Parts: sequence; structure tokens; C-alpha cells
Amino acid sequence: MSGGAEPVSAKLWLLEAPDSLAQQSRRNPDGTGLGIFDAEGRPVVHKAPISAFTDTAFASEARSERSRTFLAHIRFASTGAKTLANTHPFEQDGRLFAHNGVLAGLPRLEEELGEDRALLHGETDSERLFAMITREIRRRDGDIQAGIVAGVGWIAENLPIYSLNLIVTTASEVFALRYPDTNTLYVLERAAGGAHGEQPLRHHSSLGTRMHSQEAAERPVVVLASEPMDEDPGWRALASGELLHVGPDLDVSSTIALPGAPAHMLDLSTLGEQSRSSQATSAGS
Repeated sequence: MSGGAEPVSAKLWLLEAPDSLAQQSRRNPDGTGLGIFDAEGRPVVHKAPISAFTDTAFASEARSERSRTFLAHIRFASTGAKTLANTHPFEQDGRLFAHNGVLAGLPRLEEELGEDRALLHGETDSERLFAMITREIRRRDGDIQAGIVAGVGWIAENLPIYSLNLIVTTASEVFALRYPDTNTLYVLERAAGGAHGEQPLRHHSSLGTRMHSQEAAERPVVVLASEPMDEDPGWRALASGELLHVGPDLDVSSTIALPGAPAHMLDLSTLGEQSRSSQATSAGS
């Protein structure tokens, strides 16, 4: 979620609500995480590599936050152990990242990364995808959009992939990519008060994630999610290859950055058992 030019307060229910993020994690206790930015624009990540319902400290921290951008993730592991280093969101060069999908050929990707393997701390395909994007952003003098296109483009051309849906957040911006169309990704440009006016934001997913922002009754926000999280008719599915940008003032723009299909497309039948199970939820990797 992005609140635009000024920080917005939001609550995420973990232990208190019966259908909460903790309940979702109880079904597959691989990890939960929330990434925000503090008043100085520094990334702050709260995450736990185990079920949220067993980690009361994390649940307490995640209950109420204030930030211009928020990035929440539930990990359904496709690669890597259940460790803190493998839990989303990841941080690199002051940016936060989360991914939903699977990519293979990780040894070749590590070879391509070369010295930029120093960005890696865990075992996941997701962190390696992020490192590739970070490398390309560095090569393009900090152009995040160009870095995403270049990094994902190389992977789509050279490695087997199932889905590379991803979100990158900074203190003031959000970038989201759906690629290809295997898993869904939605955006809601929510006016102040929502579709019916004067209503706070009360979002929940089919798996139980809940988010509440009273301030959204009086100010607009932009939300991205793997599925529509309420009945607002404004939810729109991103197209395959669509890269969406939410700017510092909530200006939203998008382009079909990757119009072609991956060169080496995976399907569920070709994934290993762990990866196939993770994608059955379409919630994380």
C-alpha cells in the first residue's frame, strides 16, 4: 500500500483476529513479514521465519505502523529453509522486495551475478531475483524501473520460470510487476473514503490477511494485492508483463514492459513438490 506524500497509519491483525494473518500462516508456517520506512526514509523490516502465532513479539510489532509505503508478505516456501534470511521482505540498497512465484536455474543466475552475489544472505530464488534487479538498477544509475525490466528480462530469456510477480518499495514509491499471467496481481486506486465515501480502509483476503486504515476515510491510497481484498469495483488485474509505478504523490502509471512470453516456461507439473505446493496458494515463495 502507498499513502502518497505523507505517512499513513495502518493496522494489520495478527494474533487477535481469528481469520488473521496468523491464521493464514498457521496453514503453512514458513514465514511472515512486514516492511515499512521510518520518518527518515530508512527501511524497517519485521519478519519471522516461523508461524506468526508462535511469535508474539513479531505480532506486536506488526499490529500498528505508520509509513508512506507498506509491504506485507506471507511466505509459502518454494526454495530454501525456514530461516530469517529466507523470509520476505528482503532489503537491498535501501529498497524492499517481495516475490510470488518460482524460477529455476539458480546456479546459472548466481554465475551471472558474479561479485553481486555479496547481496545474498539466504537460499531463495526470490532473493536472487532481487539481487539481479538491484545489480541492473546500479548499472542504470538508480533507475528502478529500467533495472526491473533489465533484470527480469535477462531471467525470462535465460532461465526456466513459473511466475515472477514482484513488488519493490522505497520510502516514497511502489513498483509492481506481473509476469507472466500465471499468478494474479491487482491494483486499487482508492479514492478518499472508498467507493461509497467516508469509509475507512478495511481489507481482508480469502486466506485471512486483514488491514485497517482509519485515515483512508479522508485520503486516497493505492493498494496492490494478489487478489481483490474487498468489494470495491475499482480493483483491476494487471496484464501479463505490466509494470506499474506508484509515485510519491500517488500518481499511477504503467506500461507493458515485458510483452513476450518467457523463453523457458514452467508449469505446475514440472515443479518439485515444495514449489508446487507453494504456488497452489499463489501467496509467496
